[in-house]
Amino acid sequence: QVRLVESGGGLVQPGGSLRLSCAASGSEFNIYAMGWYRQAPGKQRELVAIIGSGGSTDYVDSVKGRFTISRDNAKKTVFLQMNSLNPEDTAVYYCNAYYSDYAGSRDYWGQGTQVTVSS
Repeated sequence: QVRLVESGGGLVQPGGSLRLSCAASGSEFNIYAMGWYRQAPGKQRELVAIIGSGGSTDYVDSVKGRFTISRDNAKKTVFLQMNSLNPEDTAVYYCNAYYSDYAGSRDYWGQGTQVTVSS
C-alpha cells in the first residue's frame, strides 16, 4: 500500500513558477513509475509528466520545456517544477504511483492539489 500526499499548489500569476511535491509512504517507492496528472474543470484527466523507476522522463507536449519532473528515492518524494505558467495550466494536479509485473499491477493516487494561474 502506498499513500501519496501532494503539496505546493496555489495561486500564481501568468509567467510565474510553482514547485509541486508528492510525498509517499510505504515501502518500495523506488520501483514505482511516478506521474503527475491534471484535471481542469470540464475536461478529462491528462498525464502531464512521468518519471520511471530508472529516472527516464516524458512530458505532454504542452509542458515540454516548461515543466520538469524529478524524484528523490531516499526521501520518497517526486517533484514537478513548473515554470512559465499560463492560465491553461490551471487544474487540480494529482500524483500517481504505478507498478506492473507478471503478478499484476498497483496503482495509487493522491488527493490532488489546486493550481490556479491568474492575474
